[in-house]
Amino acid sequence: MHKQIFVNLAVNSVEKSKAFFSQLGFTFEPKFTNEQAACMVIGENIYAMLLAKDFFQTFTNRTLCNPKESTEALICLSCDSRTQVDDLAEKALAAGGALSRPAQDHGFMYEGSIEDIDGHIWELVYMDPNAAMPAADAS
Repeated sequence: MHKQIFVNLAVNSVEKSKAFFSQLGFTFEPKFTNEQAACMVIGENIYAMLLAKDFFQTFTNRTLCNPKESTEALICLSCDSRTQVDDLAEKALAAGGALSRPAQDHGFMYEGSIEDIDGHIWELVYMDPNAAMPAADAS
């Protein structure tokens, strides 16, 4: 089993990205943060590496996409409540981000979707442990 997960994201400005995510309440691991990279702590053993585009490019021979025009990934964060979903979305808007789409209530699950300042999509999901899950489609 793997012990940690690191999601690597290319960003236009490490400092601006740090400021954005700090306003959402995230912290950074100083041992792995400098002018080219910021190690954002998402949870126990879960991190996002916010890498300056030129530095990110040294890890791949592929062309980087513009996440404001193409979806590279949907990063999903679990939340403790519907309120936390809404609060994080409000903080993202106040920090210069955008809503990717309006919040959706599926009964057993409540989700919001935000874009950070670089256009990466972050899904915010609360799963109600007491709600009934919908039946799987047998077809």
